[in-house]
Amino acid sequence: MSLRRPNRIDVMCVAIGITALGAAVLAARVSARPSIVPLVLLGTLSAFAANQDVTLAGTGVSASFMITMAAVVVFRSENSLLGPMLVGACGAVLIEHFRAFDWRKVLFNVGNLSLATLAAAVTFATMPHSSSSFVPTLLVVSLPAAAANSILGTLFLTMVVAAATGRGARAVLADYAPTYLHVYPFAVLGVFMGRLYLQIGPASVLLFIVPIVIARHVFKSYIDLKEAHEATIRILIRALEAKDAYTAGHAERVARFALYIGAELGLSPMQLERLRLAALMHDVGKLIVPNHLLNKPGRLTAEEFARVREHEHVSVEILSRIDFLAPVAPSASSEHARFTWVSDKYGQPIEPHIVAVADAFDAMTSTRSYRRALTQEIAFGELRKNAARQFHPRVVEALIVAIERRGEHFGAGYEEADEHWATPPPVAGTGSAGLGDLLPEAQRVASDGGAA
Repeated sequence: MSLRRPNRIDVMCVAIGITALGAAVLAARVSARPSIVPLVLLGTLSAFAANQDVTLAGTGVSASFMITMAAVVVFRSENSLLGPMLVGACGAVLIEHFRAFDWRKVLFNVGNLSLATLAAAVTFATMPHSSSSFVPTLLVVSLPAAAANSILGTLFLTMVVAAATGRGARAVLADYAPTYLHVYPFAVLGVFMGRLYLQIGPASVLLFIVPIVIARHVFKSYIDLKEAHEATIRILIRALEAKDAYTAGHAERVARFALYIGAELGLSPMQLERLRLAALMHDVGKLIVPNHLLNKPGRLTAEEFARVREHEHVSVEILSRIDFLAPVAPSASSEHARFTWVSDKYGQPIEPHIVAVADAFDAMTSTRSYRRALTQEIAFGELRKNAARQFHPRVVEALIVAIERRGEHFGAGYEEADEHWATPPPVAGTGSAGLGDLLPEAQRVASDGGAA
């Protein structure tokens, strides 16, 4: 029987585990040996908190972070770096992983948590007045230590999750970024709990249970809210699917291209999430547009075109009335996506420009009732031709660079699914996104205001 060849995830987990072991040996040599009583008490609390976790983006979030920050303070008084590392490692004692004999997750969590805690301990030890009991001073010195813990731990986690899922690191980071605001208050609280332990002694650990329970409730509430938001979006997408399957698929592809552009332009994780929502919901107003207009084989009349364009105002109105979608409402209107050379100078939001380019690219590279899909090369050419007039030049180039870097192809010859239309669409016909008609003899798009 041949042994399974280690994959990339195996190698990463083993590397992190070996690094943590080496760091623990070094910490034992350069610092004092930790006391047994606080090590056992805080280690037990760390394991207990870890098993009260809630799942976010496929990984657990718990209050063990708070306990490790308390350990940083407690063992700082003993000049021990090994103590915080061992307490951090106890946060990897998850019953479900041991039951499943998932050695990779156990090894990764032990290494990741212990190294992140070591980073916090070293940072805290180097801060002036870190042994002070003065509340404002503790508040100041705790923030860099908490940041060191969070940054290193998130870095390793992002690397492994990105490798395991095949997603981009920025996309993975975007899933975890919103929890930072929830974690930091508990990290600071952990520092004060550590000071309380030094003043009262082991009896104070009974008081630690309440913050652990509160932290779990806060994390669970946040995740429940996020799931409710996603459910709302799924309902709207399903409503679009029920009305017109093409429109729903179009929204999902636009979201994909928009995230490509956002990542290329270096948007933050929170901006990328807002961009995803904007792209998914930009056509929600088409719920009020009759299907015979959405799927009309020929050119729209002026009255029909005006009727279709009404969906933009309806999209803005719907999104504005949903609290968590209100910030992305402007992206549903072409007025906010109209390019001017002063847009960057005056800080005009980039999201509407991104959605506009992603929308136009998918419209050109998809088969619609009035025209077969154009080739990717023609779509790129049209975007570039209309850059600085209709589309933001940086956004256009970002999309083209992102797609070419990935080696992906869209449009004629590369469509994911072959739509079955009642009337077969012509090879050349009314254009999209205001680009006009594709003339067969010239193989170009003339700007004469086609269907939206």
